Order: sequence, then structure tokens, then C-alpha cells
Amino acid sequence: MAFVEIENLSVAFGRSMALRGINLSVERGEAVGLVGESGCGKSVTWLAALGLLPASATVRGSVWLDGKDILGAPKARLEPVRGGRIAMIFQDPAASLNPVHRIGRQIGEALTLHRGMTGERAKAEVIRLMDQVGIPDARNRINAYPHELSGGQNQRVMIAMALAGEPELLVADEPTTALDVTIQAQILDLLTTLRRDTGMAMVLISHDLGVVSETCSRIAVMYAGRIVEEAPSGQIFSHPGHPYTRGLLGSLPPLTGPRRRLVAIPGSVPEAARMPSGCAFAPRCDLSTELCAQVDPAPLPLADDHSAACVFAKPYQRNVHPVAGEGAFARERVLQ
Repeated sequence: MAFVEIENLSVAFGRSMALRGINLSVERGEAVGLVGESGCGKSVTWLAALGLLPASATVRGSVWLDGKDILGAPKARLEPVRGGRIAMIFQDPAASLNPVHRIGRQIGEALTLHRGMTGERAKAEVIRLMDQVGIPDARNRINAYPHELSGGQNQRVMIAMALAGEPELLVADEPTTALDVTIQAQILDLLTTLRRDTGMAMVLISHDLGVVSETCSRIAVMYAGRIVEEAPSGQIFSHPGHPYTRGLLGSLPPLTGPRRRLVAIPGSVPEAARMPSGCAFAPRCDLSTELCAQVDPAPLPLADDHSAACVFAKPYQRNVHPVAGEGAFARERVLQ
């Protein structure tokens, strides 16, 4: 069993199904990208796994951590896990950091809770963490309030807080949202360096395949509360098996070669309370047929480590480039 194994995870808010049978694993030291538009359930997956959803949510399934199911575990059992073994960087530092407490105190709380540090020892470790994540003049900035720092620096504070408990898995939830492209690149480089230096595993949540392409070795694509495709990063780009994945790729500008028109996916992610019958992506898919409105396909193995939940997906031979017109792998046809 993997270090973390999410098995058949479902989440409902009243009659709205936010997650519909999520299966996802993370090995020790691995970097996994979780990609999809807003509203697909990426953040909810990990909030549910860590027991951070409101009591009104109905959560079913299993979350195995080193072979022990932690889903629905009592608070006393989860507290050493949250921040200690699995840490999460939340989307919006402005909403996650306490505006009336100095950043040094906020980082230090994690040190006290998970590593028993207090006093000067904790202060020295806070400064070291701030240096590690690239916050300049850490010895003086330790007394700053969040509003005195830039958005990129507050994001680095969030990373320092997550690292304070020396986690084995770091879940980075849209860590580059609302940052300019230069700061985005710095944050992604920082996360890659930290993962290499500490050996921790990482899940990078994003709506942008380009963001995760150079950071993660494996990518899971989510749509409407389900994982619709999962594969090594290179195969996602060379052999996309699901029309939604190809739509995401079509919205990326090419870095090399001739210019091409970017292709937007029509429509939007369906609301959880108004999920269409059959395949949830069918109303937005240019390949959909009557069968798609009737069948909600299970993931189909396309290769040893590649699966896609689409009735048009076909197994392929590794290292064989797709040819235009070959059903689900006609990437050129979609991207032209």
C-alpha cells in the first residue's frame, strides 16, 4: 500500500455530491499534481482527508496513512497528523494568516504543537525556516504582521508554517494563485528544492497543467468530483486520453513552434446539485454521443500506469505518437 491511499472517497453537502468516489495514492517522496478547473473538488478532497470539512458534510470512504484509516478519526488522533505528518498550504494567505498576530508567533505555534519547541529555541527555528523559504531579513521580519509583507512573502510564510512540523507529505493548494509569473516561478522552484532537500512527498493542486508539468512526476486530472485521467506527466502531454485533459492542454500557449489559436472549453463545470446523467463532461465535449449521456464510464487502463474515464479512450502502445483521427488520442485535431 502507498504512503497515503485515498479509497472511494465521497463527500456530500446535503443533496449535492462534491466528490464521487475518488481514488488517489501518493508514494513517499513522490510529487503528484492534481489538476482541474475551480469547482472540480481538488481542495475538498484533501480537506476531507484531513477532517477539515464542516460537520454538515457527509464523508464516506477511506484514507489510509501508512496502512491505518484516518478518515473520521477522533480529533486527538488527527491532531498529530495534521501539520505533523501531512501539512497543507491553503490557497489564500490573506485569509489563512491571522492579521492580529505577528508572523513569527504563527510559525512558532506549529513548532510548539508538533515539535515541543518554546522560547529562544523556537525563535531560532522560526528564523531558520524563514531563511529557508527565502524571506529576507528574517531576524527582523519575525515581528512583522501579515499586512506588512507582500503577497509572495505571505505565501512563503505559509510554506514555513507547513514545514515547521517536518511533514512527510505537503499538500500545496494553489500556492501560486494571485501571484505574478515571476513570483510564481520562485514559489514553484522553492517547493521543488524543499522536496528534494527534505525527501517529503508533495501534492500540488492547480488549475493549470503548465504549473505542474515540471514539478510533478504524475498528474491526476479531476472533473466534477471525479478523477477522469491519471498518468505520468509526460504521457498526459503526449497521449491525453480524456477529452477534458485535451481541452486543458488546448488552453495552454505553446512555448516552441508556430503560434496557434488557443481553444477554450465551452460552458462550465456543472454544479454538484445539478450533475448531468451519464458522463459529467458530455455537455461540454465535442466527441459526445447519446451513449455519453447514458453511461458514466469507469477508468479504463490505457497503459500500465495510465487510465482515463471515457468511452472513447483506447489502450495504446508506449512511445507511439498519436496520429490525427485516432479517436481519443487525436490531440492534433483538438489543438488545431
